[in-house]
Amino acid sequence: MSRFFNSGPYDTDSESSSSEDLAPRQQPTTFTFSDEEEETKRVVRSAKEKRYEDLMNLIKQIRNHKKIKDMSSMLTSFEDLMRAYTKALTVINKEENGVTPRFYVRCLVEMEDFINEVWEDREGRKNMSKNNSKSLTSLRQKLRKYNKEFEEDISKFRENPDQDDDEEEEDKEEDVDSGSEAPKPAAFKKAGSESSTADTKFTKPRKDLDDDDGSDDSYWGSDSESTSDSSDDEDKYTSVRERFLKRTTDKEEEEKKERKEKNKERKEREKKQRKEEEEDEGEWETVKGGVAIPSEKPKMFAKDAEIDLNLVVKKLNEIVAARGKKRTDRREQIELLHELMGVAEAHNMGPAVAVKIKFAIISSIFDYNPKVSDAMKPEFWSKLLDNISDTVDMLLLAPEIVIGEHVLEENEQLDKAPYKVRGCILTMVERLDEEFTKLLKECDPHSNEYVERLKDEKRVASIIDKVQEYLEKQSISSELCRIYLRKIEHLYYKFDPEVLKQKQGEIPADVQTSVQVMEKLCKFVYAKDGTDRLRTRAILSHIYHHALHDNWFQARDLILMSHLQETIQHSDPSTQILYNRTMAHLGLCAFRHANIKDAHNCLVDLMMTGKVKELLAQGLLPQRQHERSKEQEKIEKQRQMPFHMHINLELLECVYLVSAMLIEIPYMAAHEFDARRRMISKTFYQQLRSSERQSLIGPPESMREHVVAASKAMRNGNWSACKNYIINEKMNAKVWDLFYQADKVRDMLTRLIQEEALRTYLFTYSHVYNSISMQTLSEMFELGRPIVHSIISKMIINEELMASLDDPTQTVVMHRSEPSRLQSLALQLTDKVNNFVDSNERIFEMKQGNFFNRGGNQGGFRDRQNFNRPGQDWGRQRRDRGEARAY
Repeated sequence: MSRFFNSGPYDTDSESSSSEDLAPRQQPTTFTFSDEEEETKRVVRSAKEKRYEDLMNLIKQIRNHKKIKDMSSMLTSFEDLMRAYTKALTVINKEENGVTPRFYVRCLVEMEDFINEVWEDREGRKNMSKNNSKSLTSLRQKLRKYNKEFEEDISKFRENPDQDDDEEEEDKEEDVDSGSEAPKPAAFKKAGSESSTADTKFTKPRKDLDDDDGSDDSYWGSDSESTSDSSDDEDKYTSVRERFLKRTTDKEEEEKKERKEKNKERKEREKKQRKEEEEDEGEWETVKGGVAIPSEKPKMFAKDAEIDLNLVVKKLNEIVAARGKKRTDRREQIELLHELMGVAEAHNMGPAVAVKIKFAIISSIFDYNPKVSDAMKPEFWSKLLDNISDTVDMLLLAPEIVIGEHVLEENEQLDKAPYKVRGCILTMVERLDEEFTKLLKECDPHSNEYVERLKDEKRVASIIDKVQEYLEKQSISSELCRIYLRKIEHLYYKFDPEVLKQKQGEIPADVQTSVQVMEKLCKFVYAKDGTDRLRTRAILSHIYHHALHDNWFQARDLILMSHLQETIQHSDPSTQILYNRTMAHLGLCAFRHANIKDAHNCLVDLMMTGKVKELLAQGLLPQRQHERSKEQEKIEKQRQMPFHMHINLELLECVYLVSAMLIEIPYMAAHEFDARRRMISKTFYQQLRSSERQSLIGPPESMREHVVAASKAMRNGNWSACKNYIINEKMNAKVWDLFYQADKVRDMLTRLIQEEALRTYLFTYSHVYNSISMQTLSEMFELGRPIVHSIISKMIINEELMASLDDPTQTVVMHRSEPSRLQSLALQLTDKVNNFVDSNERIFEMKQGNFFNRGGNQGGFRDRQNFNRPGQDWGRQRRDRGEARAY
């Protein structure tokens, strides 16, 4: 360094020059001491250093973005990194013989692992912003495509990922190794340490330079000629700046060494923590020299220990005490409990100890999953089923064991009968059932995995049956009600074809079907339950099961007697969901029994909202911003029903629209000219209006379009076209084939269409006829004459049709008492003009300021209007006479 300041900018002479030449060069030291620009100009970097430094800066940016999960910035930095690597390829091919730098491969591997982790975290992805989510998808695709070029390098790296590379050396701020033949590029130094390292290289004494084996050759060429001078000659002409820098560099070297050691310790701690989190394999122990010794399992008992009941219980309490604590390895805890179970069985500790350890194992498996909302892993789910099944079997085989939450830990008796153990088998089974539901909701419903998981329901149901048998021996009513309800909830939605066969007499009446089982279980809950919730859920499940098996009258009577419609809004959300599901099936049952009005009344509350999917807990509809928070969405997702319990929404909507069509179209025909016609079904009206707004109407494609087309055909009295729109191959495949005994449903629907089309025809065209033959109507609508006679008789009795029947001639004689079309339109116009006048009067009075002070003269403007328009009274009187004549 002293030679650099003492010499001129172009001085390249060696140290062997004479002292007379060197002495006068000490004068300009004051100028070179403060000239920082001269120092920066002297920094010479090769192309390799520049390219590597660009790569390292971009990699550093990517890691910073990765910490905060800024996917958009990470995508931009990755694109810059690809371009920078393309520019650096020429240098890599020349200097590294085409071998990809290890630090670059490490960056690609880290990015791939990070993106896969983020992609698998579905909850995290849903919480991302739209921009970040879009950038994540693009980044994932680009990285997968780009990494195909480096498959060999990535596979080699994954075989030995812990090997140090250039990047780690940069992080540790390592200088040139003492044994290296060439220096590391400047890209591996921190940006802030560039000037200090440059000073250090040039201020080293000759002794240090000799020890470095010529590590500075790449900067200033060979110094072989200058090494012959002694350090004494150099000290003789040392400047003030050189002495100062010598002292500071020693301190810097010490500080660097300390920093290196700290960085090493920090990196090792981070690696250790990462491995613990990912692999859950317990703690790692680091010894001197950096060699990791795998932690051994803690020994269960000492070799010379005498294993007895107290020692086993003490060890069990010790293991259980670690439950829920931070840094507790859950997997190891389960293994220790299994090992303890083996020790207890080997030393014949008795059934009570075995049951107590089993309870601890089951609790540990439940606790293995840190998030309560997430589903359990399949491997632990199978272990859980095995352990609970074994525990229940042990309790059934050992009736002398008394188990319950009322038994305190200090009162437990594990050594002699009667045994007393603290625990609750019922709570355990209820938790098992909830975990089973979570597992089903976690799976893709259209995959084989869902089918495999659904097979476990048989084992869950058998466990519930065993617990039911055990609790029936204990005969505690409250616990029996809870286990009965669990069995009811696994049974109520399942269709049993033997019920309908038993109705038809194909199966003897003494054979027990699911209806008899539900009857027995529900009646016990009705009688013994002390809480309203269990009774409510039991009665709703009972109604659902009756409706599913076409027991319309039993289901209808049960829901009317329960008065649930008045109190259900005060129930918990899951009970309200069950109520909605029950009403949906009750409506389908009424439709199958041709009770169209009842079916419409059951379904109208569900369909009017437009949120059927949410009300039945079969999915969430996309909402506008701030309409549903993330916490609410998470809670609602937990309430969703498993896929195999879903009700077909298209079937439900079709039944509702067809029911509305059969009610609305005759009503519209009967009240065509009423100014204030009431609306029976809002959803049906919306479908008709949207169809009328279309300028070009093609053949129907969707289910809704078929119903709208059928409605228009029925409006004209064309029953055959209406039937063809409702019952055809497409509608059969979508809707009607989903019914049990679908042919009966189609026949019933055809008959209803014929009857309602006849009524619509009579309402629409009655003013055209003086009389019409019932034989003609019978042939036109393909109905029997008695049916036509009964329909017309009902219409006359209900004063819907102004006519009379002539039995000898079998004709319907029309009475022209209703107003004509022109008269009806005139009456409508009169009503609208009156409404218009009223609104104008209110506006006028608001402008005059008399709106709130009208007093007794409320009709002043109307009175003046009537006085000035005598013809209006005549119009009103004529209208009144017309209405009287009509009725």
